[in-house]
Amino acid sequence: MAEQPPLRRIRSFVRREGRLTTGQERALERLFPVYGLEQTGQPLDFQALFGRDAPVVVEIGFGNGVSLAAMAAAQPERNFLGIEVHRPGVGGLLQLVEQQDLQNVRVICADAVEVLQTMIPDQSLDMVCLYFPDPWPKKRHHKRRILQPGFVQLLRSKLRMAAIFHCATDWQNYAEQMLDVMTDAEGFTNTVTDGEYASRPDWRPLTKFEQRGQRLGHGVWDLLFRKTG
Repeated sequence: MAEQPPLRRIRSFVRREGRLTTGQERALERLFPVYGLEQTGQPLDFQALFGRDAPVVVEIGFGNGVSLAAMAAAQPERNFLGIEVHRPGVGGLLQLVEQQDLQNVRVICADAVEVLQTMIPDQSLDMVCLYFPDPWPKKRHHKRRILQPGFVQLLRSKLRMAAIFHCATDWQNYAEQMLDVMTDAEGFTNTVTDGEYASRPDWRPLTKFEQRGQRLGHGVWDLLFRKTG
């Protein structure tokens, strides 16, 4: 793999979180020491972390955690690591982990790029999910979108051969950019016809937000690319 230039340190997120609910705050206090990871900058040992050797799925920016919890419940044979910068979302996921007794979930509250760069071993992931990232709709802010060529090559270094990168957005302009970036990306192949979007796979839960958007006629675009080099 050709050496990639360092990622520009432009934040793809703004910490604009609201106040923690009582339940989220309690979950962070009680459950983060059990299921949460500190940003140590040291490579993770997934087998030791989960107590087993199993495929690892990472979701970047899991929001309130509903989709991640649903995927983990539906795929108990896989291990799931969620990365989210907003503490209310982390607290919400931890509540779901406890309610559903999801032993195959771990969570880290940190910048995903920094976690990928310093804590995720190379060629260790079987899937990365990026669902509905901040679209930064104003053209002057497009440089803040997380899905850029440098980020894709960082992901490539962390994915096993034949692993899947799955992203989805409800902003058509961002979907078009995503498709352009992924089509041009070295080492990735579209799992459907070149230049085409994929149908939503069964493993990505349909969110309430997405259901509402569908009723209003809003589109959602999924992209599924496989690491092939």
